[in-house]
Amino acid sequence: MDAFKKKEEAKNQPLKNVANDTTFQAFLGRLRIAVQKKDAPMISSLMTADFGYTTEEGAQPGAQIFAYWDQHDLWPVLSHLLDQKFVPLDLYMVSPPAMATDPNYAGPRCGIRLERGSWKFAYFLPN
Repeated sequence: MDAFKKKEEAKNQPLKNVANDTTFQAFLGRLRIAVQKKDAPMISSLMTADFGYTTEEGAQPGAQIFAYWDQHDLWPVLSHLLDQKFVPLDLYMVSPPAMATDPNYAGPRCGIRLERGSWKFAYFLPN
C-alpha cells in the first residue's frame, strides 16, 4: 500500500480521545477566550470553511454566523459548551459528552476536528 493511500485511510478513522492533548487544549483555550470576547475575526480564523451553525434552510456562511448568534443570544450557550468536557465522536471532538453516548440527544452541541494537521472549530448547533 502506498503512503498516500495510508494517509487517506488514517484521515478517515474515528478520532481517539485527545481531550488531554496539549495542542487540543491550547486550541480550546484560544477558542474559549475568543468566544468570551466575542472576537469574530479570531473565531473566524479558528473555524472550518464549511462551519455549521444552523439547520435552517438558506443559512449563509461567513459574517452571518455572528449576527445569528447575536440575534438568538447564543453566546452564553456556546461558552457553556466550550467549558464542558469534550469526547471523541467519529471524526470530531464533541461537547457535551451526552452527544457521544445518547443517539437521541438533540440539545445544543459543538464539534472540533483536525483539518490538515490543525484543530478547527467545525460546528455549533444550538438545537
